[in-house]
Amino acid sequence: MEQPNGFALPGYRLRVDSSRDRATVVKFMERTYRELDPQQPTGHIAATVDRYLGRDTPFWWVDVDSAATPPAAPVGAIWLGQATDQRSGVLHPYVLMLYVAPEHRRRGIATALLAVAHQWAQQQGHRQISLQVFSQNQAAQALYQSLGYYPEAILLKKIWD
Repeated sequence: MEQPNGFALPGYRLRVDSSRDRATVVKFMERTYRELDPQQPTGHIAATVDRYLGRDTPFWWVDVDSAATPPAAPVGAIWLGQATDQRSGVLHPYVLMLYVAPEHRRRGIATALLAVAHQWAQQQGHRQISLQVFSQNQAAQALYQSLGYYPEAILLKKIWD
């Protein structure tokens, strides 16, 4: 996978995932879910990662830029999958996960990761990228809208007792 340019955030470095560190991906996804709702079950996450993590799903980690070898645990990540546009039928990149550790937020990491994803998608010839965000995650919604994302559909569900 080609290394995208444009990730120039002082104190951090971008790393393309070549090892497919499944355990760390699962841990990051679990953190995301627990932050939004500590009572929410996370048992399905490992199966989701197993279903979608592969060589054709681009994944980038953000590490603190230090001399430590090996690097400390990553502080951010973005993972792209594929989706089909429900209106046009066009296959396009879909953000499966974007996560930044709380102590590293509000420093531009998520914005920089999305810029990397946008650049990669454009280099691959895609004309759009999509994502889903939980309705209670107002901070993420504000970030995405500031970057030009807009709501296109509303996800509805019904649960039986």
